Amino acid sequence: MGALKSIRDIEDFVRGCTFFGTGGGGPPEAGIRWLSELLDQGKELAWVPADEVSDDVWTVCCYLMGSIAPQTDEITRRKEEFGLTKRTIDHMAAEAGRELSRYANATLAALVPLEIGGAATPSALAAGAVFGVPVVDGDYSGGRAIPEVPQTTPIIYKQPMWPMASVDAYGNKAIITDAISYEMAERIGKKLSEASLDIVGNAAFLLRGKVMKKTVVKGTLTNSLKVGRAIREARDQGKDPVEAAREAANGWILFEGKVSGKDWEDKEGYLWGTHTITGAGDFNGQEFKIWFKNENHITWLNGDPYVTSPDTVVVADLKTAEPKTNTVIKEGDEVAVIGIEAAEAFTTEKGIEILGPKHFEFDLKYKPIAQCMR
Repeated sequence: MGALKSIRDIEDFVRGCTFFGTGGGGPPEAGIRWLSELLDQGKELAWVPADEVSDDVWTVCCYLMGSIAPQTDEITRRKEEFGLTKRTIDHMAAEAGRELSRYANATLAALVPLEIGGAATPSALAAGAVFGVPVVDGDYSGGRAIPEVPQTTPIIYKQPMWPMASVDAYGNKAIITDAISYEMAERIGKKLSEASLDIVGNAAFLLRGKVMKKTVVKGTLTNSLKVGRAIREARDQGKDPVEAAREAANGWILFEGKVSGKDWEDKEGYLWGTHTITGAGDFNGQEFKIWFKNENHITWLNGDPYVTSPDTVVVADLKTAEPKTNTVIKEGDEVAVIGIEAAEAFTTEKGIEILGPKHFEFDLKYKPIAQCMR
C-alpha cells in the first residue's frame, strides 16, 4: 500500500504524475490543490495493489475528459452566455462515479485511474478519498496519459466502456447508457466536455475485480511517486535532476535545447500542435520536433522520424527536471526531452494499432524506443 501523508508527498506524487503525463494529463496545480485540501480534512490519500481487490466486487474508472487548451477570454465570454459561471462541483470525477453507481445500482468497492497525469491521477485519488473506497495502484493507459479513452487496456481486452456518467463543474450531468462503438462513446463524451467549455469528470469501465486485475497496468502510482521524489531529492542534494529522473524512470535522454517554435490550436476537444526545439550542449546544431494531441506522440530528430507513441515522450525543465505540460511550454524555455519504453500491453498488435503513429494518421511504422537508441 502507498500513501501520501504530507504536502511534500503530494508535491512529489503530482510531479511524478505530471512527468508521466507526457505533456497532457491536466494541470498539476489542480492536482496539488485537490489532494492538499483533502489531506487537511483528514482524508486518507492511499492506494492498494490491484491483487488485493476481491474478484467479485465492482470497480469503476473515474477520470477527467476535455481539452487542456488554455482558457481564453473568448471561452470565458461564451461561458457567461451559457450561465457557466458558478462552479458547484470540485471533485467532478467522484461525482461522476456516484452518478454511475446510482444508475447501475452497483456498490463500488475500488476505483481505477484511467491514466497518469498531474490532474488526472490526483482526481482519481481524490475520488477514492471522497468515496472512502480504495484506489488501485495502476491505470488503464500504461503508466502515461492518452488523449482518447479508446486508447486504453480495457479496449485491448475487449471490455465494455459504457454505461458512462459525465459531470461538469457547474452541475450539468449526463448518463450515456449505450454506444455503438468505443469511438462513438469517446466522441459523445468529448461533445459533452465541449458543451461545458471545460474539463468534465467521467466514470466508465464498470468491471468486476477479476476482470480489472487482468486489464490494469500495475504499480504506476507507486512509480509516479518514486520518480517525483527522485527529482526533488536530486535537487536537494545538488545532483543533476534530469539524470535522476531518467534513471528513476528507466528512460533515455532524447534531446536538450531551447524551445524555438510553438504552433497550437484548440480543436474537437483536444489541444493539437508542434513544438520545435533547437539543440544545445551535446545536441548543438541539431533540431527536434514534437507533435502532440494533448499528449506528445510523434517526434523527429533533424527531420527524420524518431520516438513515437506508444512510447512516452516527456519534456522537462533542463535545470530542475520539473515536467512541463504542453499548455505551459513557451518559446525560449530550456528543456530536456526524456523517452520511456511503453507498457507491454501497448507493444502488442492491438496496442500499437490504437496508440501508434498510424492511429494519428502519420504514415510511419512504430519503432520501439530501445531500437531507436541503438
